[in-house]
Amino acid sequence: MRIDKLLFFLRLAKSRSLALSWAEAGHIRLNGRRIEKGSAAVRVGDIITMPLGEAVLTLKLLSVPVRRGPASEAQLFYQRID
Repeated sequence: MRIDKLLFFLRLAKSRSLALSWAEAGHIRLNGRRIEKGSAAVRVGDIITMPLGEAVLTLKLLSVPVRRGPASEAQLFYQRID
């Protein structure tokens, strides 16, 4: 799955185009490597690091969602790492 679509499905971005702009600006890291394309492939077990407000959000992808569901459902697909 594309990283921009994933961030939209996980409700971490309000729109897919916003997630795409974050990726193209280089704000997102996937397994420690800087991402510069929204089309970067994400798989189960990947570690995603990104800014969220004034904090840094690090999460591990537990499974790949098939739709953009409610927030309670979206939180089941990842685990926050602190």
